[in-house]
Amino acid sequence: MRFLRLILPGAIIAAIFWFLSAQPFVDRWNEIPLVQQLALNFRTTFVTIGAIALMFPAIKGLFVKPLNDAMDERTKRLEDTYSEAESLKQHMAALKTSYEQKLAASEAEAREKIRAAIGDAQATKDQILTEARTQAEEIRTRNETEMERERQKMLVGLRTHVADLALLATEKIISENLDDERQRKLIDRFIDTAEVGR
Repeated sequence: MRFLRLILPGAIIAAIFWFLSAQPFVDRWNEIPLVQQLALNFRTTFVTIGAIALMFPAIKGLFVKPLNDAMDERTKRLEDTYSEAESLKQHMAALKTSYEQKLAASEAEAREKIRAAIGDAQATKDQILTEARTQAEEIRTRNETEMERERQKMLVGLRTHVADLALLATEKIISENLDDERQRKLIDRFIDTAEVGR
């Protein structure tokens, strides 16, 4: 059916040209002076035009139409590919935006963690400094207590030594022998008066 539809118009045109190439029509054309100068064979010319007219629809149907269909299909595939590329481009842009948002959130979280770590470090530093001050104060207090104890010990030792020296001096001066208890009382009074004088 398709073949008939393709060939029928060409066949009609070919039949018309074949009819025109009949002898009575060719004789009439040959009487025209211009045609005589060109020396054309109208029978061959009309048959050739008829054959071309017959072949043109067949060529169009067998070659041009499939070629147009192939070109249309290729154009459609190119448009589909372009649409797919645009879709992928939009998808990639969305992924990029999502990635940038996640990256910004990660950076903010990292900054917050760093701030928290710095705060913890500062709190630890303050705690260590407080403990160090407390320990230093305890050590200072202990040292002062120890120094006071040593001072008292030295004062007692010094008092004993001064008492011994005073006894010797008193023995030499008085040249009498006092009992030890009495001597000690005298020395203690002497030292007390010496301390009050200071």
